[in-house]
Amino acid sequence: MNRLEDIILKNCGPLSPIPTETKPQLEKLDGVKAVLFDVYGTLIISGSGDVGTATATDTAEALTQALVVSGFEGEAEQAGVIGKEMMKAEIQEWHKAGHEAGADFPEVEITKIWTKIIANLSKTETLRKHAFSADQIRRLGIEYECRVNPVFPMPGCKELLNGLKERGLPMGIVSNAQYYTPIIFSAFFERALEEIGFDPECCIWSYKELKAKPSADLFPKAGKFLEKNHGIKLSETVYVGNDMLNDIYTAQQAGCKTVLFAGDKRSLRLRETDDRCKNLKPDAVITSLNQLLEMI
Repeated sequence: MNRLEDIILKNCGPLSPIPTETKPQLEKLDGVKAVLFDVYGTLIISGSGDVGTATATDTAEALTQALVVSGFEGEAEQAGVIGKEMMKAEIQEWHKAGHEAGADFPEVEITKIWTKIIANLSKTETLRKHAFSADQIRRLGIEYECRVNPVFPMPGCKELLNGLKERGLPMGIVSNAQYYTPIIFSAFFERALEEIGFDPECCIWSYKELKAKPSADLFPKAGKFLEKNHGIKLSETVYVGNDMLNDIYTAQQAGCKTVLFAGDKRSLRLRETDDRCKNLKPDAVITSLNQLLEMI
């Protein structure tokens, strides 16, 4: 089982959203010509409520298992303990360097983090020194992520995306993500993002930009391609996400209409103590993805 999609399907069984106490506000959204989405906690149920590895303080056991099944040999249990601490340190260093380079909210590129961790573990002799490939690193990353952050499509996700595609509405993504995030879609949908209905140029991934939400730079890039490819402005676009700061605030600042997805307690982030969110209201609130089809 070497296909990354197969690894996801093997390790990520069915998940159900945990209901919230939030009441839907199903306001009609006029003039919407395109839809942008968040991924984790919105289209995809996330066991941790977010993309897991990039914020990792996760278990050594998960890393030990991921190292073994990915073909790394040595003292795997010890490597798991040491590697976990190495990961936290590397992510902190990456964020520090990003801030120094001028990024407001730096994002890691996790394959580079893993490559350095494996090299350092080899130096400690907890792992046997041998040449490792980019494919082996990618497998390690996804084996670990599936263990610390299992995922599954949110109920109604496929029906929503099919419905929007049938209506001819351009779709994109603005999401904190890593290389395996698009692979989650091809695993569960058995289709590439473009076949699902997304415009790949309107899919803005934090790991490619090296900036994470709530960075102000991500939505304008999606907007540039919406206008170039479809003649649609961000003011004619609705963004759907589960986080009042990362999603609703940032999308509104860029000029989008906004819909808060409040359908899973794991991922709902109301940010009530954040000054940017205290008086912030989305244009609508949904608790089930299929509600969006009734509103646009």
